[in-house]
Amino acid sequence: MLDDMSVLREAVAGYRTAATAAGLTWPEAPATPDGQPPELVHRLFDVERVPEQVTWLMSRGWEGRLLPGGGLVMPWPEDGGALDDLSLSIGVPFPWRHQLPLFHFEHVYFTVVLSGDHEGEIWRYTIPPDTWDAARAATSLAALFTTWTRATELGFVRHDSTHHHWLTLGDGTGNDDDTVRELQQLAPDLDPLAFPIYMPDHPLTRARQVECGVDMSSVDEDRAPEIMEELLDEIDAVRGSIGL
Repeated sequence: MLDDMSVLREAVAGYRTAATAAGLTWPEAPATPDGQPPELVHRLFDVERVPEQVTWLMSRGWEGRLLPGGGLVMPWPEDGGALDDLSLSIGVPFPWRHQLPLFHFEHVYFTVVLSGDHEGEIWRYTIPPDTWDAARAATSLAALFTTWTRATELGFVRHDSTHHHWLTLGDGTGNDDDTVRELQQLAPDLDPLAFPIYMPDHPLTRARQVECGVDMSSVDEDRAPEIMEELLDEIDAVRGSIGL
């Protein structure tokens, strides 16, 4: 879903306010004009246009680990490596190329779908690539930032002033099952999949895959490796066809 721009601006501003109130130092980077993305983006992701919501966010000039879990906003791609990031798009209910890698975390990255029935949705993929857990993380950018804001205000997303100096999740023990349980106890209505928590084979992940239309036969552990090899071959062919 594509957000109304006023809704997105308010959601992003709310997150920044919550993050700085929690103790995160937000660097003052000048925003760039909300112009069009590099021409390469259209060729890589096979789209004629990139939604305004995406170009606006990319123009904010965010640098450093400003997202929950120490996540980064990925820059506009400069080469074909961005297509390699999409090799985990096993069973997704939209053309695999029609998404832009947007946020990078330690074990997870988020993309935004650029066109079609799922336009504006945020999808998540886990690294390493043998979990086959592609799933929707949020219905839109505003929904994602609103969820992060509330979790920060509740103290689930908190500033680590001792070690990393970024926003961590939960009690910081590193146990992902405990992190999910902590969030569910603190705010049962907040979606754990909206956070960069490592959740392969988690019942919530599998339920979300079914809900959002993932081809569950494709993510079967016997079929998924073969499908991924086919996708990697397709990626190589696409890169060759556009000279990358």
